Amino acid sequence: MEPPVEVGFGSNTSHSLSVSPPAMSIEKLFPALLECFGIVLCGYVAGRADIITSTQAKGLGNFVSKFALPALLYKNMVLLDFGNVMWSFLWSILIAKVSVFVIVCALTLVVTGPENRFGKAGLFSIFATQSNDFALGYPIVEALYKNTHPEYLQYIYLVAPISLMILNPIGFAFCEVQNWRTSQEQHQHKLRIVAVVILQVLKNPIVFMVIVGLASHFLLGQKIPTIMQEFVDGLANSFGGAALFYLGLSMVGQLGKFTRSTVVALILLITAKLLVMPLICRDMVELLDTDNDSSHNHSSLSNYAFLYGVFPSAPSVAIYAAQYNMELEVVTSGMVISTFLSAPIMYVSAWLLTIPWMDPKPLVSALQNVSFNISIISLVALVWTIAVMLLSKKFKRFPHVFTMNLFLAQFLVCIGMILWNFIVKQDNFIGQVLTFTLLYGSLYSTYIWAALIALALFLMKKDNELKVPVWIFPIVGWGVPALIVGVLLIAGERMPDTIDSAFFYGRSQIISTAVVQFCGILLGGGSLMGLSRGPQDPNYHVLEQDCSSGATDDAAADHCPENQAPQEAGPTEGSITRECHMCECVQPQPMPDMIVSTNMSDTPSVQPDQCDAVQCEPATCLLAQEEVRLQQQCDPQAARHVLLCLLLVVSLLANLSSCLWWLFNRVPGRLYLELQFFCAIANYGQGFISFGIFGLDKHLIILPFKKRLSCLWPGRGRAEDVQAPVTEEVRLTCLQFVRYHKDQCAQDIVQKRRCGERTMVATFLGSDLVEWLLRAGVARDRGEGLRYGSQLQQGGVLQAVTPEVGFLDGARHYRFTEDCRLERQGATRDACIETWD
Repeated sequence: MEPPVEVGFGSNTSHSLSVSPPAMSIEKLFPALLECFGIVLCGYVAGRADIITSTQAKGLGNFVSKFALPALLYKNMVLLDFGNVMWSFLWSILIAKVSVFVIVCALTLVVTGPENRFGKAGLFSIFATQSNDFALGYPIVEALYKNTHPEYLQYIYLVAPISLMILNPIGFAFCEVQNWRTSQEQHQHKLRIVAVVILQVLKNPIVFMVIVGLASHFLLGQKIPTIMQEFVDGLANSFGGAALFYLGLSMVGQLGKFTRSTVVALILLITAKLLVMPLICRDMVELLDTDNDSSHNHSSLSNYAFLYGVFPSAPSVAIYAAQYNMELEVVTSGMVISTFLSAPIMYVSAWLLTIPWMDPKPLVSALQNVSFNISIISLVALVWTIAVMLLSKKFKRFPHVFTMNLFLAQFLVCIGMILWNFIVKQDNFIGQVLTFTLLYGSLYSTYIWAALIALALFLMKKDNELKVPVWIFPIVGWGVPALIVGVLLIAGERMPDTIDSAFFYGRSQIISTAVVQFCGILLGGGSLMGLSRGPQDPNYHVLEQDCSSGATDDAAADHCPENQAPQEAGPTEGSITRECHMCECVQPQPMPDMIVSTNMSDTPSVQPDQCDAVQCEPATCLLAQEEVRLQQQCDPQAARHVLLCLLLVVSLLANLSSCLWWLFNRVPGRLYLELQFFCAIANYGQGFISFGIFGLDKHLIILPFKKRLSCLWPGRGRAEDVQAPVTEEVRLTCLQFVRYHKDQCAQDIVQKRRCGERTMVATFLGSDLVEWLLRAGVARDRGEGLRYGSQLQQGGVLQAVTPEVGFLDGARHYRFTEDCRLERQGATRDACIETWD
């Protein structure tokens, strides 16, 4: 028996683990990953290059799901050896999946609005619990455990029916309830939901063949009849490559559906699938696997449960979403992202689990170096972000005042870690204590400020005013962390010979950190949940907006009611003169030929001598100046703050998991190292998140950069705009609008507004167009209306007055193209520009 080897950090060095042969083989993992993702890539390339069309891809998907996979399940159910099955493992996975299913379902029902909460609850819960067990999971498990624990391979076939036969029907029931609530006959057929769900489950060939396979297992004595063996083997063996190839085909074009409304849901779903699920699977095995006499086998089984939890979502979830026509964008985008995020997680986890021995000193030193390097880069990003906030003068407004406090705390965390890297190597107790106070006081402040910003957003939800005194926030954000660190310095016991700041005061420090993190998650998560419920101010409808137009600004400023652009009543038909001046606030963009041809009539266009173009520079255009002023004065950037708080709350969840793992496990194990490195990056790399969300200010950074680039490269931007391809969906949307709705829409919402000393422009507000689309029945909700307007802008049917502004549901000014076109009968089009008399 080998002597024990320390595997802990800091004060946890008393934890030990006997050196034993690794429970898996890493040599075949990389080739297996390369094989799986290589075939996926081939499928993606084939779909992207139209070598295989979408119709052909559906045929391949039907073959995989209705022939190959059922044959594979039947074969393995018949040959399954129940004598080697550890039922405690299966019960653990069942409880873990049910737990995640209930958590996701409950949170979705609480957070989502009443319109489609049941459909989202059903599909999101299926997404978080149904893994890609056979196409991706089985090859990886085979590569890792075939030589050491071959019995682990059959667990894949036993675990999969948990989702297929128990959890999925519950999700289908929620979807059927959603369809029933939206139907016109709610008072009838209430029992139809149960019948439909049962019928759908029984019609599923996968479920059917699992049942047939289990029956054949006992009737045929674990042996497939000779006459059927080659047939079943042929279908079963065709599954692997075909399923991976179809997975690649199903990914084509999915990220193009990425919208702002999907960001929040995707972050939560991927967190549940790749973080919460593996941790709960492992903890359930640790808790329930009490019959295992060998600690080595017990540890191996819990690590296997963790790897199983990391498997990405199955493509069949996208089929369910398409079948019910619910949340297809979220499910497909999440499937793509989770698939490619799972690969590095699985590889790093397997690599750590195959290390035969672990010396804590070089591991702690490596963790310290990672934290130091991340802090330096994050510090630079934070300096840039703070400078942008100061130059744009946003720090004077709410909630940016609180965001600046968060940025300052993150800045001090980086400074503290950089100083700690040098001070800890010196025998200077006073310096170490002062540096620790700066580091952890600031780190606790980042935890609390993230929650306080979410609380401020919730309190400002209705009327953009805080309901509590402002001074309470700085006291809580800075005072509470200082108090906790002070108590820790007085009552805590300093651990000798440790360079890890996370264990400088041992167990008491871990408990203090866990309490602060739990409070931050509770307050921040609760505030975000409250923010998403109930009637919302238009400022927060940005979370439901489509960003396909490329607009990155929030729409909050667009709803600022004060100081709208001056409006003038349109003149009567007979008052139009031939001196028709066009305000060229933006360069006209030609509509696609197909759309233009449908809008052309026998009415001749106004000749150049009848309508003189008057250039209105953005610097002097009253409308453009008004929009910029509203953007600077009223924009709380609610969506960006929500995204920032959400990402920080997710990182708090990972940190809390790390603390609880250390507190409640006698031997944290190798996977704990992976979580520790992730937490170090999350703690000291917060500046990257802040920079990505607030560091690239559109008006201060992006637009000036584009203008400078266009000066250095004349004609490039305009040529790209003219030659940009228009998708068929956009073309058909524009065609429908121009043919059936444009004239009536222009008559109802277009108004003439003064934009210069002698010019007027016929414009309308983005919010007015969305409301008109709702009244006309063209759009069902504001999110769909926003997408419709974005497609009209992409197709050239409408243009924004302010350059580089996408379509927004707010007080942004737009105009229809073909502005100066007059009718033969003397009637005027509202887009015609008049001289200001």
